[in-house]
Amino acid sequence: MTDTVISSATREVVLGLERPFVMIGERINPTGRKILAAEMAAGNFSRVESDALAQIAAGAHMLDVNAGIPLADEPAILARAVQLVQSITDVPLSIDSSIVKALEAGLAVYRGKPLVNSVTGEEERLETVLPLVKKYGAAVVAISNDETGISEDPDVRFAVAKKIVQRAADHGIPACDVVVDPLVMPIGAINQAGRQVMHLLGRLKNELKVNTTCGASNVSFGLPAREGISATFLSMAIGAGLTSAIMNPMHLEIVKACMAADVMMGHDPDCARWIKRFREAPPLQAAGGAAPPPEGAGRGRREGGHRRRVQSQA
Repeated sequence: MTDTVISSATREVVLGLERPFVMIGERINPTGRKILAAEMAAGNFSRVESDALAQIAAGAHMLDVNAGIPLADEPAILARAVQLVQSITDVPLSIDSSIVKALEAGLAVYRGKPLVNSVTGEEERLETVLPLVKKYGAAVVAISNDETGISEDPDVRFAVAKKIVQRAADHGIPACDVVVDPLVMPIGAINQAGRQVMHLLGRLKNELKVNTTCGASNVSFGLPAREGISATFLSMAIGAGLTSAIMNPMHLEIVKACMAADVMMGHDPDCARWIKRFREAPPLQAAGGAAPPPEGAGRGRREGGHRRRVQSQA
């Protein structure tokens, strides 16, 4: 199966259908965050730094970095944000902008092989973003919409994704470096949005054999108890073939759903990562050592086991 390698100067993350799910932290994005937007526009990146470290501590394997601030110098801000984040952590980054000059500014300072977010099936976008992706040896998110907009027919979206993969090949970019976004729409507005995505993920996995990502938070937009919807969506999508998502790792319920899906898919051998993350530490004695089990606890288990064996022999 296809593997997509994303890297910083010192660390690699691999997206793959037979690999653990990759969580890409979404928090470094001023869209809808007025305080963060104002700070970044004023040259204050302290919140960017704290958001980066908090997301990694919460389990993010990569970080998405966006600087979309109206009327601001987005190329300069994005480049500075990329440099800052790379100075405090070694996780690979997704460089995220709708402005081509900003993408190029971020790519020019990046150390490693980033993920470029994003290209669509629109002709102008294809012919401006794909040459950049090739020039800097990056991978790219392919969003499955074009000049006609976002279709509610998943087979139309598949055709757009296939077109982007083919056009990327024309620019010398292999399919393994194209990560398709099937476009997750708010389930509260489009009741069939979940089924549309699951259908499309199946085709992308089995026919195009590409890796996938999405903006996972979109699915629960406008609904109460959003974390429950997002967690269920991600576990189902991972089963259908989703290999990464731009998501909020600060919600433990969502992280648990992703890690549990890895266990169920056989992508966490012996449940090792699950156990490491969630096993409770034994209580400590006053001196600092682990407290012994209650007196007779082990004997009771052994005796019970012996009784069960005796009964089974009767």
